Parts: sequence; structure tokens; C-alpha cells
Amino acid sequence: MTAQAHSEVLVGREADLAALRDALKRARHAEPSTVLVGGEAGVGKTRLIEEFCRDLTGDRVRVLSGQCLELGEEGLPFAPFAGALRELVRAEGLEILGGHEHKLARLLPELGPPPEQDARRGLLFEAFAALLERLSSEQPVVLVLEDLHWADRSTRDLIGFLVRGARLPHLLLVATYRTDELHRGHPLRPFLAELDRVRGVLRLEVDRLDREGTAEMLSHLLGAEPDPRVVDTVNERSQGNPFFIEQFAGAADPACADIPTSLRDLLLSRVDLLPEPAQRVLRVAAVGGTRFGHELLARVAGMDDAALESALRVIVAAQLVVVVDGDGGYEFRHALVREAVHDDLLPGEHARLHGRYARAVEAEPHLVAMGRAAAEIAHHWHAAHDHPRALITAKIAADEAKLRFAYGEQASLLDRVLRLWEEVADAETLLGLGHLDLLEESALAAIDSGEHMRALSLTRAALSDLDVENEPLRAGRLLVRRAKLLRNAGKSDGAPECDDAFRLLVAAPRGAERVRLLAELAHLYGGIDYDRAIEVAQIALADAAEQGDLAAIVTAEVAYGSSCSGRGQASEILPIITDAVERARVVGDFPSFTRGLVNLSDTLFELGRYEESAAAAAQGLPDAGRIGVGRTTGVYLLANHAEALIALGRWDEADLRLAEAARLDPPETLALPWLRLRARIRLARGRDDAQSLVSRTVAFLRRPYLSHESRLATLDLRILAAFDDPDPARAAEAAGAALTDPALVLLPRYGWSILANAARAATRAADAGLTASVAAAAAGLPQRYPADIAFAAHVRALLDGGEARWREAVEAWRVDGQRHELACALLGLAEAQAAARGSADGTSRSSVGAASRSPAGAASRSAAAGSSSAAYGERANPAEAIAEALAIATALGATPLIEAADTLSRRLGIRSSAPAAERDEVLTAREREVLRLVAEGHSNSRIAADLYISPKTASVHVSRIIAKLEVTNRGEAAAVARRLGLLND
Repeated sequence: MTAQAHSEVLVGREADLAALRDALKRARHAEPSTVLVGGEAGVGKTRLIEEFCRDLTGDRVRVLSGQCLELGEEGLPFAPFAGALRELVRAEGLEILGGHEHKLARLLPELGPPPEQDARRGLLFEAFAALLERLSSEQPVVLVLEDLHWADRSTRDLIGFLVRGARLPHLLLVATYRTDELHRGHPLRPFLAELDRVRGVLRLEVDRLDREGTAEMLSHLLGAEPDPRVVDTVNERSQGNPFFIEQFAGAADPACADIPTSLRDLLLSRVDLLPEPAQRVLRVAAVGGTRFGHELLARVAGMDDAALESALRVIVAAQLVVVVDGDGGYEFRHALVREAVHDDLLPGEHARLHGRYARAVEAEPHLVAMGRAAAEIAHHWHAAHDHPRALITAKIAADEAKLRFAYGEQASLLDRVLRLWEEVADAETLLGLGHLDLLEESALAAIDSGEHMRALSLTRAALSDLDVENEPLRAGRLLVRRAKLLRNAGKSDGAPECDDAFRLLVAAPRGAERVRLLAELAHLYGGIDYDRAIEVAQIALADAAEQGDLAAIVTAEVAYGSSCSGRGQASEILPIITDAVERARVVGDFPSFTRGLVNLSDTLFELGRYEESAAAAAQGLPDAGRIGVGRTTGVYLLANHAEALIALGRWDEADLRLAEAARLDPPETLALPWLRLRARIRLARGRDDAQSLVSRTVAFLRRPYLSHESRLATLDLRILAAFDDPDPARAAEAAGAALTDPALVLLPRYGWSILANAARAATRAADAGLTASVAAAAAGLPQRYPADIAFAAHVRALLDGGEARWREAVEAWRVDGQRHELACALLGLAEAQAAARGSADGTSRSSVGAASRSPAGAASRSAAAGSSSAAYGERANPAEAIAEALAIATALGATPLIEAADTLSRRLGIRSSAPAAERDEVLTAREREVLRLVAEGHSNSRIAADLYISPKTASVHVSRIIAKLEVTNRGEAAAVARRLGLLND
């Protein structure tokens, strides 16, 4: 994969751009405006200004820019103003100066000799201000001055004059500066403080990107959605600095393990400027970590207080390290600087300094943050290559990590213990535990941290060393874990492991541990054999009741409720699950509590109680994160919460939840819930990036095993994605494959959605065989819950057509409450009403099949079925259904549905009654940008190139603009835009 050197798309700066646009708007209204844009080197200040100025292309705004030079206080005076003036003259000729060249010659020597008689600086300032005033009288002027941290005194004085004295009404002055260059004595600091007090001056700090911004930027740079682990690595090491992100993306190492050489040299170049004592202290500090305390640094450095403080003062002044609190805390301004300095240590220096840190923290644990001493000691002994001490301290740190539910850290430390085991001769004696115990503990930590493939290897190693008949409980525990891991990895259903575990556990000594394992086994059997699941759960219940152990009883009850959720009516199962979840909460069994909430939210969703389903899932999220199961149970809770929000039409909230799940990077098939739901949202919104998520999701179908739910949901998504292909056969082929899955009849919740999409595919492709298959499958599928009933009505409407069928589907969806499906049904109803009206009027039906490729299907397929109801009695008006569908689709941001509704409206000659004066309020900022380019006569390809978007996205924007302005073509859109003044902002 080839990475771009620079991102062509500005990421995460919408608020900053909005602030600049607001400042320009004030300047347009004769309010003097200044924006001081600050940020560290590489954060994207220049890129932000470039994007802002590029957006002004074609607008009635004159942009001038100049740059300060890195020459210090004695450098070239007025350099940025000279650059801006030179740019102006080069572009428009000397005539633009209005005959005042001689007055400005001191700024730009090539204008000729300056006047000799009066060399007062004030006249030069007045002359430049007069030029800007003259230019801004014609149109607003944006004056951009870059790198103000290098500005000389004269430049600062002229800026001060323009901002405080001249206060030109139609001038926007934008100045950028590096915050990390402003040491305490920097002359720009007091100057900025003075400007802050002037009315109309805005200080804008450009921050680093968050993880989502890093992921989006990497997607643009790499040309594909990056692996979540790569995103985490780059985000952690770059700390959201866009320049550093570009450097990592452009490196040959896809895992970003090493700092690129060019970046390392750049980082160390600033260190090399420090005096040697300061460099020595910086090297010691780098060994201590990104954040370090003064006392600890003093213990390790071994310097007297005066020398240490002097060196630290130099380092802080150089902006390499910053003071973070009043208790002697420091932090490297950027983690990559620390890493570069640390990696530059000599081998002996590296080991010696880490050993010093380890001894210092062992002697005085309070020198590091509370709870971090064990991990710090283990880290330093390991880095010092002292294997015996590293072994012991790593195990101690792993135990402490477990107590804090820090399973990822625990798993990493235990892996280190396993590696060191072979290096230390008396490891078992030093640790006081055997190798088999360590393997099992490591496997459990790997499971809890979500490292499932690692856990599979560890359980296999442990089982090979174990005498299963003599230790049935341990063997059963390992087998249950292995079965779960195999299922999550999509390698098998884990049935042989479950059967072996059941055989061993039945013969094992009774106790709380056996109850817990039987409960786990019941959960696993729930996806394989419902009858066996209930049998195992009942054994666990009886065992727990006999012992009288309340915690064991609660665990067994949750297992029993979960097992029952796959059988019988959801309304009958709901009280059992609700009671078990509440009892788990009361006794503090949070693993059972969070797992039970997954089943509870599922059951409520099936009953159509979407608000309650969302609330139940949300209730468990804090505890899932707190007890360390965020990447497993927590992902299911996030997905269930999102699925309920999707049904309620709260798609933006749902997408945020799914983004949280994506950030957790759940392993293997545990990623499927968030992947498929996010893919569905993006497909429904017509987003270009939907297919990448679809591809990742559908790829799981190649695994040897998927749960029934996962496989059916993925097959359904594959049909939906195929509707984007212009060839109807693609969707029909995907639908035909889904109908052959034997699990279809076992899970109507997923089966009905597949049938609805298959019916749409059959209608679109006019595939009689597929139509018959859908009808046959629908006849045998139960209709127990509101969504089942609504989907069944939708299938009948798609297959039979006619207004009556579609009205039945609309009413069913109103009862169920799913917003997108209701909008699709409404559009289908409008098509059927239009077809019926056309048939009754004796007109052609050719114009009313507008949405045959839309999410609504092709309601006009059977116009005759709907014509009789319209021909006799009051004739229905499709405009009402279209208006309601359009309102829902607009609220959801469902672009394909909006376009289908708009297309049908225009073909039927239906126009909205909304006043034209209100139409400008519905255009987004991006749509206004596109509209300006449309008005200039640009094609979609040219618009895409100018705005750094794809041609398809440009086409979508144009279609939405046409729909919102209620016009029929691009020319009308441009005319309306000019009439309403939409191009003047």
C-alpha cells in the first residue's frame, strides 16, 4: 500500500474553520477582526489557513499573505508585509498601488528609492493602512501573516498599529505562531497579551487530533481504513500531531514500530542545541518516562540541586519539557522527543540508568504515582536486563494490575514472566507457583484483555501438560475457555470441547466453581443446542440451591435466563431475565450483571421496546469497562445500545456508540456487531466509505464457523450492499444464497429482514424463481413480535404490490416504531398510490416506477392491485406519504431515500409548499460550497477536485441541493441560489 506524503483532506478542524468564517463575516459587516492562530509545530496551522483561503476561491474576497523569516530580532524588518505586498503587485501590477509606490518603497525596495525628505516610520504605517483601506473598500481583505514567533520588532509594531490604531472595518488579519517556541522571555508573549485586550481580537488555539481524527487522517493518507491497532499505535506515539501522523504513515513500517529516520533527526536536532549538562539531564529524564517527578529525577541524576535546577530551566525554556503541576512534576512536551532521546542512549548507559530508577522506586515508592510503583519497578528491571529481579517484579506487577481490572497490562506482564521463565533457572522457587499455573493464569488474562488468539495458544499448551482425569475442574475450566475462544475466532462451534467439559464437570466435586463453569457452559450451548443449554443451566441451578450459595445461585439464574431466551415467547422469558439481572446487581456479581443485560436488551428489542432496550444496554456499560470486559461483553452492550438507537431513528447517537466499540478493537468475530451495524448506517446514508466496512464484515463468512445470529445478519448486509450495484442480478444472487441458510427459520428476528430485502431484490430483478422462494419462506416463518409482523407486511407489499398492501405495511411499521423502515414503506405507499392514480386516469405508468432501485422497492410492479381502491372512492394523494418519508429520511440523513423521494416527487409533479425564503436555511456549509461551484458552471468532477472529495460525493451533494431547493436541474439551482442570496455569504 502506498501512502500519500500529505493528507489532501483537512481533518478535525471544523470548529476552527467555523471560527475563521465567523471572523470574516464580521469583517464583511464592517467590524475590524483579527484572529491569532496558535499551536505547536506540525499541528496544522498553515493547513488550516490554506483550507480557509481555498474556500474563498471565487468569492469576493482579496487574500494577501506573507511569512516571517527565521532571522531573529535583527532580521529583515517587515518581512511578512513585504511578502504580501510583493504578491499583490505581482498579481495585479503597480496600478493597484494607486500611485503611492514611493510611500511603500521602504517595505518593498523594488518599487524604487523611498522618499528622502520624511523618513518617519508612522508615515510608512499610514501608507500601508491606507492601501489596505483602499483595497477593502472594494471587497473584504484577508491578510495572512505566518510564523509570528519569528517576527521582528518592526513587524510586531506594524501589526499592533493595524489592530489597535487603524482598525480597518473590512480587514480580517490572521496571524499564526508556534506556541512551543514561546519561552518565558519571548517578545511575542507580552505582545499577544496586549492584543488580547483589543475588541475584535480572537485567540484560536489549534489542538492535536483525537483518536477519531487520527484514524480519519490515516484513512486518507493510506487510501484505506487502517487497522485499529495501527490507529492506536500512531495516535499514542504521535499524540495527534498531524505532521507526525504523516511521517508515520509515510514510513515503510506498516506497524509504525520505529520512528522514521527523518523524524528522529528532526526531533534530536533541537536536543543537540542544548548545553551538555542539560542534555545529560534530559537523557536521565527520558529513562523515567514521558512524565516524571523532580525528586525521583534528583535521586537518579545524582546532581546537586543547583546544577539540576539550572539544567531543567534550560530544558523548560527550550520547550522540550513543560511543568505540569505545582508538586515538582514535569512532562515531555511530546512523547516522541522522549522516545528519540531514550533510543539514542548507549547500551551501558541504558541499563545503568534503568537500574538506578528501579532501586530508587523500590526504596521510595512514593516517588511515583500511587499504584504505579510495582509496574515502574518491573519495567526498569526488565530494561536493565536483570532477569531474576525482572521475573519477580513482573509477577508482582501483574497481580496488582489484576486487582485494578487492568487485564491488558496483566496479560502483557504475564507474557513477560513466561518469557523470563526460561532465562531464570529457579523460576518456580522464586515465584512460588508452577508453570501450569502460570499458563492458566496467563490464558485467563489474555481472554479478559481480548487477546483471544494468544489465549488459544496458552490453553492448548496448558491442556497438553495436564492430567485431565485427575484434575477435572481445571480441565473443565480450560475446555470451556477454549470452546469460547474457538467460537469467537470463528474456527469452530466448540461443541467437542463443550461435550468434554460437560463430561468432566458432571464428575467433578460440587462447589461454587463447578456452578460457575456449568453456567458458562450453558451460555456456550445456547448457540449450539438449546435443549442441552437448558439442561446444563438446570444442573447448575440445582447445584447452587443445594449449596445455599447466593452468588452461585445468581450466576446460575442468569445462565438459565440466557438459555431460555433462545426458546419460547420473549414476553414469558423477560421476567426471568429481569429478575436474574436485578439479583446479580444486588449481590455485586457484575460479570453476570453485564452479561444478563446483554440478554435483557436483546429480549426487549425483540419485543419492540426499543427505548427500554437502549436503556438496559446503556446501564451495563460503566460496569463492563470497570471490571475489564469492555472488549467482550462491553462490545455487545454498545452494539445493542446502537441497534436500539438505530431503530428509534437516532442514528448519530448510534454511530457514536459504534465508534466507541471500534476504538475498543474487539478481537475476531466480536468485532462483527459494530461492523455490520455501522456498515448498515453508512449504506443507508449513501456514504462512500460504506463498502470498506461491508467488505470487512462479509469476509467473516469465509470463517469455518459463525453463530446463527452473526451469519444471518452478515448475509442480510451482503444483500443490502449489493443494491448499490447497477446489475440487479447481484442483489438477487446474494438474496438467493441467504434464503438457503438453515438458520433462517430458527431466528425470525433476522430471517424477516432477509426476506424483506430478498423480496426487494426479486422485484427489482423480476426474478420469478426468487419471488417464489421468498413467498414460500415467508409462509413458514413465525410472526410473533411487532417487527416480525411489520416485515411480513412489507414482504407482502413488495411481492403483491397495491395500495392496500403498502398501507398495511405502513401501519405495521408505525406500531413497531422503526423509523427508516417506516420511511421506506411510506415511499412504497406513495408509488402504489401514484400507480393507482395513473391507472384510474388511464395514463401511462412509466413515470411512477421512480424508486424501483430505492430502499422502498418497486411498488408500481403491480399497479392493477392498487388501482381498484383508488378508482372507487376518494382518491389518495401520494404527496402526503412522500412528504412524511422525506421528513424522516432527512432527519436520518438517509441520502438514497431522500433522492428516491425527490425523484418520485419531481416525476409526479409534486412540489413542497414550504416558502422559498426558508430554503436557504436547510443548506449545510458544505452544500453552500458545492452550490457556489455549481453556479460557476463546474462539473461534478471539477467540484470533487476543488473540494477534495470523490465525484460520487459531489453528485450526492448536488442531488441534495436540487431536492432542498425544489428545482429540477443544476441551472435552476444556480438561479434560485442567486435570487435568494445564497452565494453572498
